Amino acid sequence: MAGEAGDQAQPAAGPVQETGEIFDVTRFGEYTQFTVVAPGVARAYQPGQFAAVAVGGVETSMLLRRSFALYGVKPGGEFAGTIQFVVAANGRGTEWLVQQKIGARLDLVGPLGVPFPLPRPGVPAVLVGGGYGSAPLIPLAEKLIAQGSEVEVIVGAATARRLFGDLQIKRLVGTVTVTTDDGSAGQRGWVTDPLPSAIERLGAEIVYACGPMGMLRAVGEVAQAHAIPAQVAVEESMACGIGVCMTCVLPVRGSDGVSRFVRSCVEGPIFDAGRIRWADVGKLPADLYGADGM
Repeated sequence: MAGEAGDQAQPAAGPVQETGEIFDVTRFGEYTQFTVVAPGVARAYQPGQFAAVAVGGVETSMLLRRSFALYGVKPGGEFAGTIQFVVAANGRGTEWLVQQKIGARLDLVGPLGVPFPLPRPGVPAVLVGGGYGSAPLIPLAEKLIAQGSEVEVIVGAATARRLFGDLQIKRLVGTVTVTTDDGSAGQRGWVTDPLPSAIERLGAEIVYACGPMGMLRAVGEVAQAHAIPAQVAVEESMACGIGVCMTCVLPVRGSDGVSRFVRSCVEGPIFDAGRIRWADVGKLPADLYGADGM
């Protein structure tokens, strides 16, 4: 289904399940960043992939894992490999997770999903992150810069306390455009407001984005208006992370012109924004392949 629906890149290696020890816990505004010793996950990671974390402890009634984009991955070498992910406490599972301390152990499965597809070396790119959606863009920016691409980054959030990674991105790229809905940091407005001028200034040939679904749709529309592709990391709920439960399906138009439901956790989380049927997310369109049987 991946080739039909998105023609996406494929992961280089299969995921592993391992128990990782929390090495560091750091608070950033409304978020909590975890650094976890997980050499098996770190070894196969590529930018854009994620991990599914068991929550609640061994006797919990919360059976479903929580999925988090990975970044700050160090495969190992002299020391054991580590991964980083950032958590916003939005429910029972994540509220339990943010209470975990250094030395606690987490049951992880990863890396999962397909990575960001890379353009030809040297192709200029604009990266757009909303809230903690900026996290997976950091290793992507590193990889693009390493292959000779000029990169601009825009990060935004509702308020300054919901921004993430802007200082780290500034150290990496040199400059970063910051927006907040309430004007508490950077310029007041939406993260997509500076995007058209960034594309034109850089002569960008591709846009990458991660953040809320509404933001991703808007990024795709701006990219389409400039006749360039947008690769977006979607935030659909991923309960199992391995394509079994079907809770994260999206209506996506394939290269053959036929629309199908695809699983964000397996065929994604990276999709060409121009192929997602944004108006039909959460619905069952009558023209969707197999809709009559559903």
